[in-house]
Amino acid sequence: MAKPDIQQVKQRFGIIGNCPDLNRAIDIALQVAPTDMSVLVTGESGVGKENFPQIIHQFSHRKHGTYIAVNCGSIPEGTIDSELFGHEKGSFTGATGERKGYFEVANGGTLFLDEVGELPLSTQARLLRVLETGEFIKVGSSKVEKTDVRVVAATNLDMIIATRNGRFREDLYYRLNTVPIRIPALRDRKDDIPLLFRKFASDCAEKYSMPPISLTDEARRMLKDYYWPGNIRQLKNITEQISIIEQSREITADILKLYLPANEVGLMPISNLTNDQKTFSNEREILYQVLFDMKKDMNELKKIVHDIVAGNLKASDIVATPIINNDTPLAPMVVNQGERTAIPIKENVHVPSDITEVDVIDDPDYEEETLSLQDVEKDMIIKALDRHNGKRKNAAKDLKISERTLYRKIKEYNLENL
Repeated sequence: MAKPDIQQVKQRFGIIGNCPDLNRAIDIALQVAPTDMSVLVTGESGVGKENFPQIIHQFSHRKHGTYIAVNCGSIPEGTIDSELFGHEKGSFTGATGERKGYFEVANGGTLFLDEVGELPLSTQARLLRVLETGEFIKVGSSKVEKTDVRVVAATNLDMIIATRNGRFREDLYYRLNTVPIRIPALRDRKDDIPLLFRKFASDCAEKYSMPPISLTDEARRMLKDYYWPGNIRQLKNITEQISIIEQSREITADILKLYLPANEVGLMPISNLTNDQKTFSNEREILYQVLFDMKKDMNELKKIVHDIVAGNLKASDIVATPIINNDTPLAPMVVNQGERTAIPIKENVHVPSDITEVDVIDDPDYEEETLSLQDVEKDMIIKALDRHNGKRKNAAKDLKISERTLYRKIKEYNLENL
């Protein structure tokens, strides 16, 4: 059977855009569809990952079989094994009858596991077995059953980091990632943004019987330069908001600015970043990094002062000197020559060589403090629970994580009594 045309696939599944990376992702999906290989679809939240499992299923020999999409992040940890693999009557409280799991129901078809990175480790072990052998055991049963299911998984997590942190089994990751498909973020598809805007504006106008909105040239440039942390989902929401609220059908840059969240992440043009600069997927990662760097600098300063007080370091060993990086002179730095530690200081700061005392309290039990990302995360969870009077559902929404993830974090940090 000849491979279908990419443009025909886009029309069938409502995919808009001509980005080379997007076309490449569709092409890979069409190439792998006739096989039974496992596929892992990755990309940020809101980029449209849910379209690709359907493409794979519809162009496979399983297209007449069952297709089931499962959001792994929305199923409570205590019941997810039962949902996926089924259970026997009486296997747990409330199990009043036998139940078939998704792997049994989808036999001969395709199972799409969305947010697969949220699966508990115990469920990951079960999933690995069914992927490798096609065998599974229902909850409360000892009978081994067989299934023939094509698994396509998707996640917005960085799976390499998740495996290093022990959140996801490395063997399962490589088993799922037989064929990887990476969906580009909207900010990497700048030329597609006006096309998507026009499509969403047209759909909204047709739905509510109103003239469609359009953009001025300046507004179009602003739309393309926006960071779009929420990707296509965010663009659609903003387009619909403007369509309903604004009376004018021509949207200027001043009008558009009212609907674009005024925060650093959103308004930072990608083109201003160099290849050596690090980008972050959300505001929390930036906050974590800033706090971590600030604490690290404070610890280094404390250590230098402590060494001076303890007599391990002379003030004359500390000099102000410029650091050269890539032949570019930077601001003067205080350099601890023994430790090779550099701390930035203001220009024209002179450190006298005859300093003999430092007016600080010598703490013999001084220990360098550390601030890990886990500490920051724990503190944010405590504050969120406090803000919402212990209501975990509201706290999870505030933290922009699933309830099940919040429950797991509460257990991990021993916060059950909050």
